[in-house]
Amino acid sequence: MNAFLRFGIILLSLSVLSCGKLGTYSILIQYQPMRDLPSLKEKIGPTLGIAPFHDLRPEKHYIGTHRSIREVTSYFRSEPFPLERAISNSLQKTLSESGVKVVPLPSWDGRADSLKELETDSILYIEIRRFWIEGRAALFRTNLRTSIHFVIHLGMKKEEKVLTRNVEMEKEMTLARLTPAKVEEVVNQMLTELFDSFFSHPY
Repeated sequence: MNAFLRFGIILLSLSVLSCGKLGTYSILIQYQPMRDLPSLKEKIGPTLGIAPFHDLRPEKHYIGTHRSIREVTSYFRSEPFPLERAISNSLQKTLSESGVKVVPLPSWDGRADSLKELETDSILYIEIRRFWIEGRAALFRTNLRTSIHFVIHLGMKKEEKVLTRNVEMEKEMTLARLTPAKVEEVVNQMLTELFDSFFSHPY
């Protein structure tokens, strides 16, 4: 086997190791708290309305990409889809397990003066400003950058006020190989850190 052919085989092997198969991969979105939220009901009330979340990102079809060493792009998509439903469903499940009665609501205008009309103690609405994973393969490694930015609105009926908080996080890391399972792990860990922090101290 000549040197040129051996070099070609090495490059091909590296491209496969950097990402595996090419295509579109589903990433299961799950918020799994790392800490107990025992006083959450005391802070937001026993019933929480969930208004439809809004995805304000310019690219809504995917949540990220990976570019192989051959410059071929793979895509990541949220499961469930779309992303706002994935995040809302996960939050509803987790908050219900924490003892809060979650009530999906058709809409909310975000105004404090409309809180008195609520049948729940509080209401939650999230704007998804950024949610993006970007992997890029190089020789013997893959660079991964993940960025999340939410604007969280929490309406408190009793206090007649709306609390708004920007929460964002960005992580960069270098991996020997990027897999959909690793993407899922990184994204969900970031969601856990963001939401654990928010629900521990919502105001």
